[in-house]
Amino acid sequence: MQAQTHRLRLFWRLLAGQRLVYACATLALVVASCFLYLVPLVPQIVIDGVFMAGEGEAAPSRLTAWAVERLGGETFLRQNLWLPALLILAFSAIAGAFTYLRGRWSARASESIIRRLRDQVYDQLQHLPCRYFDQAETGDLIQRATSDVETVRTFLTSHVVEIGRALIMFLVPLPLMLSIDWRMTLVSVLLMPVIVGFSVFFFLKVKSAFRQTDEAEAKLTTTVQENLAGIRVVRAFARQAFEEQKFGQANTTHRERDFRLYRILAWFWSSSDLICFLQRALVVCAGAWWVATGSLQVGAFFFFITAVGMFMWPLRQMGRILTDLGKAIVALDRIGEILGAARESAADQVAAPGPETLRGEIVFDRVSFAHAENSPVLREVSFRVPAGSSLAILGPSGSGKSTIINLLLRLYDHDAGEIRLDGHDLRELDRAFVRRQMSVVMQEPFLYSKTLRENLRLARPGANDEEIIEATTVAAVHDSIQRFAHRYDTLVGERGVTLSGGQRQRVAIARALVKAPAVLILDDALSAVDTDTEAAILAALAARAGHHTTILIAHRVSTVMHADQIIVLEQGRVTESGTHLALLERGGLYARLWQAQGEAAEDCERERLAGLAARAETAPP
Repeated sequence: MQAQTHRLRLFWRLLAGQRLVYACATLALVVASCFLYLVPLVPQIVIDGVFMAGEGEAAPSRLTAWAVERLGGETFLRQNLWLPALLILAFSAIAGAFTYLRGRWSARASESIIRRLRDQVYDQLQHLPCRYFDQAETGDLIQRATSDVETVRTFLTSHVVEIGRALIMFLVPLPLMLSIDWRMTLVSVLLMPVIVGFSVFFFLKVKSAFRQTDEAEAKLTTTVQENLAGIRVVRAFARQAFEEQKFGQANTTHRERDFRLYRILAWFWSSSDLICFLQRALVVCAGAWWVATGSLQVGAFFFFITAVGMFMWPLRQMGRILTDLGKAIVALDRIGEILGAARESAADQVAAPGPETLRGEIVFDRVSFAHAENSPVLREVSFRVPAGSSLAILGPSGSGKSTIINLLLRLYDHDAGEIRLDGHDLRELDRAFVRRQMSVVMQEPFLYSKTLRENLRLARPGANDEEIIEATTVAAVHDSIQRFAHRYDTLVGERGVTLSGGQRQRVAIARALVKAPAVLILDDALSAVDTDTEAAILAALAARAGHHTTILIAHRVSTVMHADQIIVLEQGRVTESGTHLALLERGGLYARLWQAQGEAAEDCERERLAGLAARAETAPP
């Protein structure tokens, strides 16, 4: 019951701003239905009130006699049969005009609602916390934001007003039918409860089947999305056959569930068709019998056959409407799960602090953090980074380096301890404000399928060309861009695939610098560049000391050795802290890494020199 109430509230909110338009569409439908039933009523009046008057035992109904009198009488109508024909044309034209208005208004309302719904879903996805995306599948979210929204659109466009049409087409003729012959009226609605009950039964069946089909389609979408995102990995490991098999399994599951859904629908359509034909057969048989016995007039018989045909099929369509309603309910539930999720900024009621920007002082005071029920990732981590200085973080994989960055950006909130920016408690600062003060470059930077200039201006749309060139020069990528045919107007492929790994990282660094942040974060962002380029970038960043606080995460000691402060993380704890020379003297993990990487570099250099010497000896004189 609570779920039904929630759905009704969500549906009612969807109609906000368009309820009056739907009401006008429904009113137009009522008018159109009334005139549609007047069309067969005119021949009935002429046949029974003019041509068959006084013949047989059955007398014209009061409605027929009243209509004949209002149209000029029996004699006048016999001499002016063009008048009933003109009325039929006029009623048909009026019904057509209001039917057009009904379609126009309902389409206008539904498309406006769906546009707003798509905007709401997309906006919600932009503001959901990272924990939500940690547990959700990308393909499933795409399915909800596209296919499920389209299912709701189909229902709103085609069926909301059709529900009113089916009811109106059934209720409007009842007074007319009762005024003509109550026996035929009873026969005409005899199987209506069966059709309605049948529709409700299949509605419940279809609702369950469609949910399973929708989930299978979401799984199929996820499989395709993952394959396309990792297509180069698939090719590199020659896993095409495995991926095809995985897709085939998901596709088979989707086919089986889709087939079950359409098997249910086939049973419904065939069974409902049979019931509708039986209803019409009852009307024909009963009417023919009463006409033959003289207790029913021919015109009335004609009217009942026409009227039953007019309201039977809309009522039969109620089955289709209920079927699509079942689909729409499932889709609305899935969309509602997104819209009902707690937004990332829901708890951020504190306004940004007085200054428009931060200086960049960062303090971690005994900070601990864990993902859900997992073991802690950080355990009482403490350090202080003065504004404008640099901090390097070193440690093995899984030690919590990137988690520190995620906490700084408030992608997650820490569980214990305190994080302060310029003396402000991080949890008391608005997330958007915090992120505006920081620029982050990840190990796998994301570039949009746009020009280099557009990608660089993503951080600050108002940046001019001089600022962009300054940033790319610091990132040691300006010369590379100048060698491109279209320079800064070069279009990069999706995710920047047309650039090398090192070029992508350097463009991402330049984009971060264009923002002119208070805090610059490089999360293993130099892993794909060669040592000479890395040295040039680090030297350029060092020359900008004081412009921003820099946090540098890396695995190479040579990358972090010139930082003002270096901390070493092991299993979520700070085990070492100090400058490069101080850590070397301590003889801990940092010193061991320095020695190991130095020996590896020396070995590589010796092997290079030995190779050169060997080639020189074997070269022809």
